[in-house]
Amino acid sequence: MSAPATTALERVTAAAPDSGDARVSTAFVTRQGVRHDGRRRGYRNEVLSVRVGAAVGSCAVDPGALAGESGDAVLDRVVGGTVADLLHDPDPAVRTAVLDAHLADHRALGDHDGSSAVDLPSGSSVAKSTARAAAVADLVPLRWGRVLVVGVVNSLLVALRERGCEPVPCDRLGGTTEWGEPIRTDHGDDWDAALVTGMTLPDGGFDDLAATAGGRPLVVFAQTGAAVFRALVADGSVTALSAEPYPFFWLDGGPTRLHAYRGWSA
Repeated sequence: MSAPATTALERVTAAAPDSGDARVSTAFVTRQGVRHDGRRRGYRNEVLSVRVGAAVGSCAVDPGALAGESGDAVLDRVVGGTVADLLHDPDPAVRTAVLDAHLADHRALGDHDGSSAVDLPSGSSVAKSTARAAAVADLVPLRWGRVLVVGVVNSLLVALRERGCEPVPCDRLGGTTEWGEPIRTDHGDDWDAALVTGMTLPDGGFDDLAATAGGRPLVVFAQTGAAVFRALVADGSVTALSAEPYPFFWLDGGPTRLHAYRGWSA
């Protein structure tokens, strides 16, 4: 008898539709550096993406974390592999990306699943980041109080402040925000709601937060594992979700779309 599922990723995997003989046809790594106009600092993104059928699933990782300088070793191992096997890959980034693609191939994001489409207009990188932040912040069901922000995005901090909330920046790497505010490395318990990046799914951070939320709103903004988190909205683990499939807003200056979910029953 197999061990019971203990993490959110394991629970969704266990409940996922049968993958049959589906395989990963394409695997790629997106590496990006950005510094918005008017910002003092830049940052980097690195995302593993895989294609299963008609869908692309993704998992962001810390820059340089994938095997090989550009993730070549991971790509060689993943491409052509079966979904059934790769859902048990030793690398949680692979498991997350493959599960994300499998779920989205079975049912596309926005396909009569209780979501509402949010179209982000074309514009500069900072304009699109600001538009995305406004849509994500609107999912937080507070207009006052302290909002823990796990995975610090400066435009999200601004959007929350504009709505009357006090953002509490948190990231395991620590540091400071664009405005010199300290970023805590532990989520603590002094918050009224949490706004959490999808990157917490593969590293277990989401499970820690979910275990201590105690009924407080838990909102996720997911490029990583967007379709996986859709399942977690359905089972009540997540209060609301911004699900953004590849290609993400930061890859395209034209119009892009995300899908907003607010507590629904599958």
